[in-house]
Amino acid sequence: MNEMSMQTVASAGRGTGAMVVGGEGQVREERVFSASYTATGRRKTAVARVVLRPGTGKILINNRPAEEYLPTEILVQAVHEPFEVTRLKGRFDAFVKARGGGFAGQAGAARHAISRALSLIDEGVRTQLKLAGLLTRDARMKERKKAGQPGARKKFQFSKR
Repeated sequence: MNEMSMQTVASAGRGTGAMVVGGEGQVREERVFSASYTATGRRKTAVARVVLRPGTGKILINNRPAEEYLPTEILVQAVHEPFEVTRLKGRFDAFVKARGGGFAGQAGAARHAISRALSLIDEGVRTQLKLAGLLTRDARMKERKKAGQPGARKKFQFSKR
């Protein structure tokens, strides 16, 4: 590094932590990777609380590895997506407590919670997650059953006479 870029790296921090230069010229303080981050995510009727700690990249959902807990590979990929978008895979361990709903709802809630926790790191990470649409809570819910009908939209067969 030349002298000017060293000054830029030295002055970029907002604290007393050492600096880490990431890919594409990203600069983050070392204390970012030694802190713990918590957040809550929701999807359908599921709620997930996550704690991110510096580690090797393992994700535990209800004290079981995500690969073991979730039944399909697509759901496992959904949970890993926030780390891949931000290029922080392998930097944090995620401890998720998921309640309510089914597997798809819990995977979506875990993904939302992990995204929210990662967004606390710095504004650059938040921007990446926002552009990928990972910070938006999916508001779709099951429609309620209506009175006098067998389901939310289904009607009993019409009889003319």
